[in-house]
Amino acid sequence: MRYAKRGRLRFTSHRDISRAVERAVRRAGIPVAFSAGFSPHPKISYAGAAPTGVASEAEYLELGLTEPCDPGRIRADLDASLPPGLDVLDVVEARSGALADRLEGSAWELRLSGADSELARVAVEKFLAAGTVEVERLTKKGMRRFDAREAVLTLASEGTAAQVPGQSCVILRMVVRHVTPAVRPDDVLTGLRLVADFAPPVPPEVTRLAQGPLDAVSGEPADPFDLDRDMTRGGEAGPAGAHVDG
Repeated sequence: MRYAKRGRLRFTSHRDISRAVERAVRRAGIPVAFSAGFSPHPKISYAGAAPTGVASEAEYLELGLTEPCDPGRIRADLDASLPPGLDVLDVVEARSGALADRLEGSAWELRLSGADSELARVAVEKFLAAGTVEVERLTKKGMRRFDAREAVLTLASEGTAAQVPGQSCVILRMVVRHVTPAVRPDDVLTGLRLVADFAPPVPPEVTRLAQGPLDAVSGEPADPFDLDRDMTRGGEAGPAGAHVDG
């Protein structure tokens, strides 16, 4: 299943989103499977979840079901049971391979209100020209230092019409390969500050536009459901599983 995280819901933690999804599954009467053991839980797994505070048009999860279901019905019923801002966009039946393995990269958009477009252009050029840009970030394992440059496949800036009169706005668009540790948009912003002393005056508005397998020609993330759709249309496929993939 592909779903969006929009508006104020971008500030919702992943734990709260997972609770909302579990409640919505029950409310919609979806025959979700449960794990075994003393504390069974619904078989819902998430792949590549965006950080708290980030909006997204491309969040993915998988549901394990006890019986085959119509993906269109699952999409409509689950979308109606979720709060506005958590919007179900697409549901397909999983046919082959692990969903997480298909999510090779993400496309991001960052809106930088009040930033100077010329300074942003120069900073982007310096970042792309650098061989490595080492940044530091606090992780669960403590402070880590890593290269934020290698994972960035494309990075571009453009000015846009000001939403507030007299206030400029810069939009950064980037495609970032999924690596370990993950390189996030804020790591790239840190890199721009390090190489060119460029920093937006206010926190950016960050949106993930897409994630999926990286197209060899365009370098952009492709639809991770393409394989499932092709098999549904008559390509080779193994036995259909009683679950939907998202």
